This record gives sequence, structure tokens and C-alpha cells, in this order.
Amino acid sequence: MPSIMPDVANHASASYESTLDWVGMSQIELPLMFAVAGEAPRQVSSKVEAFVNLKDPKAKGIHMSRLYLLLDQLSNESSLSFHTLSQLLSDFISSHEELSTHAFVKFDFDLHLRRKALITEKQGWKAYPVTIVGQRKDGKVSVELKVNVPYSSTCPCSAALARQLIQEAFVTKFAGHKEVSMELVKDWLGTTQGIVATPHSQRSVAEVKVKLNHRVTDFPVIALIDAIEDALQTPVQAAVKRADEQEFARLNGQNLMFCEDAARRLKQTLNTLTEFDDFWLRVNHYESLHAHDAVAVTVKGVASGYVA
Repeated sequence: MPSIMPDVANHASASYESTLDWVGMSQIELPLMFAVAGEAPRQVSSKVEAFVNLKDPKAKGIHMSRLYLLLDQLSNESSLSFHTLSQLLSDFISSHEELSTHAFVKFDFDLHLRRKALITEKQGWKAYPVTIVGQRKDGKVSVELKVNVPYSSTCPCSAALARQLIQEAFVTKFAGHKEVSMELVKDWLGTTQGIVATPHSQRSVAEVKVKLNHRVTDFPVIALIDAIEDALQTPVQAAVKRADEQEFARLNGQNLMFCEDAARRLKQTLNTLTEFDDFWLRVNHYESLHAHDAVAVTVKGVASGYVA
């Protein structure tokens, strides 16, 4: 008969007695079906962190394999939704009876969406980094959704300076003319001598975290991404033709934004969305003029909620 294998976690005592806030695993590779509100679940490839607290100061450790097997069961038998996430947290705790009272799980993955071009019928894939965080403490479940949305930001100051140079070039070009035909001005504006300067713009990223309320069943991630892009008006594109690129240039010109402008647009939009009890946002403008970035951070401002 095979010998009984030792179980140190169950039968050995801690060398130094103390409780621990979180114990578990990170970088767990896990394919999942992700329940997207209004659509069929989508398959994603996630990296997961799973933790419970260790309330028994004498216990040697937790049973990490139990956490892993519960995640594996979710991956094989269900999809990730608000309900299954809540149940997973409860199962983390019940699998560690007398050891744990709190549970934490985090899923990181890219959500790939087909996005249409601005004018033409071209389409392409865009990957949006998504993070889902669930916690269960004192019998209460909280679920957080985070998305990163890229967009373009054009500097209002740079645009004003470029316009001034164009005005000065116009005065220089047509000085001494009592009358100038519209056709001549139009042709001149179509040259590099006419548009002597352009404002600087840069790829930017909006990081948005929201606390989901308990009326949510599937994750409203696409609706959140759409709301962010609609508020900013200059989403980064996938497949484009020249007509789309021209429209992108127009949108940038009509939506000049400091990081403060972008943050205020998003704050106004997020305050109207009823699926979320709280939000935190950070906009990052990866400057082309400077070697540093321009950043703005703000929160909804609810009691005991997110802090900036």
C-alpha cells in the first residue's frame, strides 16, 4: 500500500503566530467565458489573483489548491457574471472554514471588440484592457469594473498658437492687396505655405474604475466603453480609409482638450450612469511636446467611496 503523504498545511503549526490579511496566488492563467451585458458571453484569456485572509494565528497556511480548483470549475462549467463572481467568493471562504472570513479575486484580460470606422464601412479589432475585482468582507460583496480606453487629445494652447502663425502668414502673403479672390485664398490654404503650423496631439488613455450596484447581472463593459468614447469624441481607430482619417482630424480639431477638459467630460458622463454606485478616473495625455505626461484624476465623491 502507498504510504500516507504528509499534509503540512493541516497538521503543522505556524513557526511565528500571527494573522495575515491576504494569502493566495497571482498570475493564474485561466480561459473564461465573460458575461457581457446585452450580448452572448465572450471567451477571454485572463490572468487571475485569488486570496483569502488567514484569521487563525496558529495555522501553518491556507489550502491554495482549493482556490485554484474553484477557479477551474468556473472556467469549465460557467461564465463570469456578477452572480458567479459572488458565488466564487463565498466558495473561497467556505472552502477554508475556520481559517478565512474574507475573500478577494481579480481578473485581468483584454476584451476585443469590432469597431466601425468613422465614415466608411471598414471595421477592425480593438483590444480594451479590462479588470474585474471582487471582494467579500463581513458578508458583503463588492464588485469593481475597470477599463482602459485610448483616445486622441489635441492641445488647445498649441492649436491657438498654430492659428496665430497661419494668420500672420496670411497677412504676409497678401500684404498690399486691396482685394483677394476667394479662389486664390482657397488655393493658398491648400499649400504648406498656407497652413504653416499644426497643433500637437497625442495618444491618450482614460482609466476608469466603477463600483457596480447589485441590480447588475452581466457586466456593462461595452456600454461603459461606448460612453467614454462618446464623451471624448476622439477614439483611437482601427481600420481606416482617407475619409475616416479626415473625419478623425476634424473631430480632433473640434474637440481640443487639456487633460482637465477630458476628465471633466468623463466625470459629467459617469454621473449620469445608474449602473454604478461610485467611480474613479484618471486621464493620461502622453505628451508629444514634453517628455513627461499630463494627468488628471477625479472621483464621484461619495461618502466612504473612492479617493483620488
